[in-house]
Amino acid sequence: MMKTVRYGIIGLGNQGSTYNWSIFDKGKAENAVVTAMCDINPQKIEIMKEKTTNTAAVYFTDYQEMLDSGLCDAVLVEVPHYSHPEMVMECLKRGIHVLCEKPAGVYAAQVKEMNAAAEKADALFGMMFNQRTNCVYRKMREMIREGAIGRIQRVNWIITNWFRAQDYYDGGQWRATWAGEGGGVLINQAPHQLDLVQWIVGMMPKSVNGFCKYGHWHDVEVEDEVTAYFEYENGATGVFITTTGEAPGTNRLEISGTGGKLLCEGNKLLYYQNEVDSYVQLTSSKDAYKKPTVTVTEVETDGKYPKHAGIINNFTAAILGKEPLFVDGKEGISGVELMNAIEYSGWNGGAKVELPVDEALYLKALNEHRAVSRIKGEVAVRVTDTTDSY
Repeated sequence: MMKTVRYGIIGLGNQGSTYNWSIFDKGKAENAVVTAMCDINPQKIEIMKEKTTNTAAVYFTDYQEMLDSGLCDAVLVEVPHYSHPEMVMECLKRGIHVLCEKPAGVYAAQVKEMNAAAEKADALFGMMFNQRTNCVYRKMREMIREGAIGRIQRVNWIITNWFRAQDYYDGGQWRATWAGEGGGVLINQAPHQLDLVQWIVGMMPKSVNGFCKYGHWHDVEVEDEVTAYFEYENGATGVFITTTGEAPGTNRLEISGTGGKLLCEGNKLLYYQNEVDSYVQLTSSKDAYKKPTVTVTEVETDGKYPKHAGIINNFTAAILGKEPLFVDGKEGISGVELMNAIEYSGWNGGAKVELPVDEALYLKALNEHRAVSRIKGEVAVRVTDTTDSY
């Protein structure tokens, strides 16, 4: 029986390198070791060799050669977004477990193809939705499912603390281009919240209006400022605001229902509990102005937020049969569908778009943007430890 999972890392840019340096090199990965690493750029391999404490890993410039080497039981896919589905499927067809960086892909059609492959594979597929491990978000999800706020009426998330300087975008040829990345803040930073907003609430919007500004704060061709309006099947509405051009920025999630509301800000969760369901009050009260009495409490959680290491350790434990898989990779489709709908609406002046957006129409529009995408010149190779940027 396997006791240690041998990991390979595809992509030694900021994220892949950080996982090796900050998790595997520091002994935070339980029952796991990196045995192979791959990048198409030999300079990034040299940077890794100079900085890592792992002297036993074998390096490759062709990821399929790494997959065929027999050195890997599992793989971390840490490459630009368009390549995620292809590489995941190559792992799965070889029976290699694969943990994919967010987002699952750029457009829903390719993600569905990947999910279909995962259904047939004899290997685990997970997504790096590290923010699902946050004790506050887990508690919100639990309370909503237990009916703590009654029927959901409104979902508002202001997530504007993803500040990035122009230097960030200038650091990679693929960044912030339709051809190289497939989008901006929606596809790079906000996939965490686009996943969480449906995971916590327990339902997807039925339609969105997306109001996107392209190159508003930065010299980029993609969106760096977004306000989206959601409508849900049960009549609830929502607003989602994100940008990479605001400081200090805000991270405030408020979910309101007839039974009260949950407010998450500053890693603190407040529960506003109505003594009487607000719909009961508004339909039966003889006092036109009387609101339900409200009790406000700070919610206790288990205090745990293991982040990326938590996802990797759970994935390893699931491979070894010690724990259930926390994030099934096939769940990545929801955030991609929501992202595609907001983007498509933005390309059409904020017009209402029903979910899921027509896959063929979206891909056609995306390809039109890719066709006129600006090609960046050569940029100096650099790899940054992103540990403190989340």
